[in-house]
Amino acid sequence: MNLWRRLFEHYKIYHAYGPSRLKYVGYVGAVSTLLFYFIRFTRPGASMADDLVVRAVALVLYSGLALKERWPESWKKHYISYSYVVLVTCLPCFTVYTALLRGGGMPAISNTFIILSFLVLVTDWRNTLVMLALGTAAASAFYYVTAPVPRIPMDVIAQLPAYALILVGGNLFKFSTEQIDAERKLRATQALAGSIAHEMRNPLSQIRHNLERMQQALPQPSTTPQPQTLEVRQVDALYRHLAESEVAVSRGLQVIAMTLDEVSAKPLDSASFSFLSAADATRKAVQEYGYESDADRARVSVEVIEDFSFRGDETAYLFVLFNLIKNALYYLPLRDDGRVTITIDGHQVRVRDNGPGVAPAILSRMFEPFRSAGKAGGTGLGLSYCQRVMRSFGGEISCDSTLGEYTQFTMRLPPISAAEAQAHSGAALEKARAIFRGKRLLVVDDDAALRTTTRHKLRLLEVQVDEAANGRRALELLARQKYDLLVLDLNMPVLDGYALAERIRAGEVPVNRDVRIVAYTSEPAHLASVKTQKAGMDGFVSKPCAQLPLVQALVHAMEHPASRGASADAMLAGRQVLLADDNPYNRKAMTAYLHQAGVQVTEAAHGEAVLDLLRSRADWDAILMDVNMPGMNGLEAAQEIRRSNLASRDVPIIALTAHSDAATVAAAQAAGINAFLTKPVEADVLHEKHRQLLRAGLDRPAPAPLADTPGAGGGGSADLLDLKRLESYRRIGMLEELLSDYFPEAARLIDRLDAAAQRQDLHDGLEALHSLLGMSGEAGAAALHQLVRRIYVPMVEERRWPTVDGWLAQIRALAVRTDHALAAYGREQSRTPAI
Repeated sequence: MNLWRRLFEHYKIYHAYGPSRLKYVGYVGAVSTLLFYFIRFTRPGASMADDLVVRAVALVLYSGLALKERWPESWKKHYISYSYVVLVTCLPCFTVYTALLRGGGMPAISNTFIILSFLVLVTDWRNTLVMLALGTAAASAFYYVTAPVPRIPMDVIAQLPAYALILVGGNLFKFSTEQIDAERKLRATQALAGSIAHEMRNPLSQIRHNLERMQQALPQPSTTPQPQTLEVRQVDALYRHLAESEVAVSRGLQVIAMTLDEVSAKPLDSASFSFLSAADATRKAVQEYGYESDADRARVSVEVIEDFSFRGDETAYLFVLFNLIKNALYYLPLRDDGRVTITIDGHQVRVRDNGPGVAPAILSRMFEPFRSAGKAGGTGLGLSYCQRVMRSFGGEISCDSTLGEYTQFTMRLPPISAAEAQAHSGAALEKARAIFRGKRLLVVDDDAALRTTTRHKLRLLEVQVDEAANGRRALELLARQKYDLLVLDLNMPVLDGYALAERIRAGEVPVNRDVRIVAYTSEPAHLASVKTQKAGMDGFVSKPCAQLPLVQALVHAMEHPASRGASADAMLAGRQVLLADDNPYNRKAMTAYLHQAGVQVTEAAHGEAVLDLLRSRADWDAILMDVNMPGMNGLEAAQEIRRSNLASRDVPIIALTAHSDAATVAAAQAAGINAFLTKPVEADVLHEKHRQLLRAGLDRPAPAPLADTPGAGGGGSADLLDLKRLESYRRIGMLEELLSDYFPEAARLIDRLDAAAQRQDLHDGLEALHSLLGMSGEAGAAALHQLVRRIYVPMVEERRWPTVDGWLAQIRALAVRTDHALAAYGREQSRTPAI
């Protein structure tokens, strides 16, 4: 039995990857069975009933093999087993039986050669021999039992050496071919791993560099309990290094995604292309590239002779330039006067360096996959990706070089016609006009000329625009009038933009606490993004700014506000989402993001738990589910949901996955999954995906938010709580929900622990302690968390209950004190507006 299992496992592995060869065996077998049946009648003396039953059975079996896609889902898991029976029955068994029945002859010899060749192609060598043995034995036994006068066809037996040659030679040839394929796959895998590792060194080095700089910017540590304040230059340095680190992480994740797309030849989605300024996008690439040193940054310059616009994906274009800058800088240390000049002119972007150049033999093939121009650690995936990106934009990239003088890459991009540009601009302005018509905006800037030009740019939106020359004047206007959006300069006398935004979000002007705020700043984009987000703003615009980018930034702020504070998303608030992921850290992050928008989240660790929750209640608005989970995975769970009679069978399902390749997407769509999110997921992307699905048809009223859970009286104590963690929850607006969930659940876990201790049920007691440990730490109950840990760890290691008297009473008493402290903290914070 074990031998049979091992043989069948080899067979399953043989057919686990690549296109379905078995399906095509079914097509060829069905057609040939019919064709040769009719060809036989061209010979004299042939009878229609001669082998009609055998051919009819073979035709049915082959048809079942060919029509795999039409099988019911519940049957498909048996397809491989069915195919094994079909191959044994239709190839060696029927062929040998027919040869014995007819007494051999040339047709029998030819058929035997054919079935041997087929078996070699569609099975591994072990199963080829087993199938031959089984089929031949079954056919021979049936023939000798049923034939009146059994005969041995000697002409067929005489061909045994030739049959052996086919078996041995065919399997040896197949083995050598598989070795070549394995080497190719290994090379591709090594190139993929090498490319990701090589590309990730840059962002990881940049993060490490920024962490070192952050450490330098921090004040000296001290054990003396005295207040420490950071100087302005230290705060600016921390923001700068934090912004650069965020960009490095973002670019690193993009590198991984693009490398995987390149290996799988996944096309760029042209539907997401936008109109880009070549000069702006190129400057952004040069500014955001992760240079190893200031000297490297000084080597790169941008020269704009004539700017132009093109249609493409900004991230992909930046990645192309990152590749070209990286390649150029790799060789420049060989020259003290090494320079990289990026020139924009005539619908071309030229990246030229005065490095050692590229040899002609390499130059002609350098855009092929896995071609590297002699760089240590290079994999050759970068330049092939650059070529594919340029072609997806409708352009191309080429390279020209002279050894010892220079190397120049030229990106040629198709021009955008005046009619296209005008249509694009008109559509964007019309959309903005529909959003802003009748609304009221406030422009806050100490520069009167800039206020005038901004007002002029916004005139086409049919909005009421008021002006303020400084932050203090803006506060006066905000106290008297409700505004829909502020365009806010950051550097102003009296009260700057950051201080004004802080006071608005703190509730100093209650009627405008949630007003959209867009900053007008001359700071680098990656730095402005971090600082404005921290200040509670909804976006920023770089100075100077043309009309269309300004309008688009304001539209984005209106459609995707970032500054919700403690207020929930109007569309998502109260919605019920079922979140399934086997990784508790992923669930924690997703839950925090969804709570931030007011979503009620129920968690599950695997597909079976999802089905159990769906059976227990029916008020779900969406299911957010990881694809890869132990036991029943996300795809299997989705199939079960769609096939079931559950009330929630049509609830939208969003799949979470690390890589959405074509095969995974196709399988997910077949399983009934509505949308994909690629890990790691950003909060705004997660929220927007849920909004899209809700807009698509989920229009039932959202349930009321959970009510607050009142706490018992008593004061709070700072030594009981992790105030830093609680403050972080307050900032994202989930403190109230956290506390309302914590109080009843903590009490339930302690009661469960008490019951387990009375029953001496160690397993249940450890589970209760484990849950209480995680929950107390997450809820900021620091003292309780530490006490539970001190009890839990020895119990796990020694597998016995604590020997100290009163340990459970100690947990219960500390839990009561913690409840009082958390309740007091919650009441205090409810009187203090979140910033």
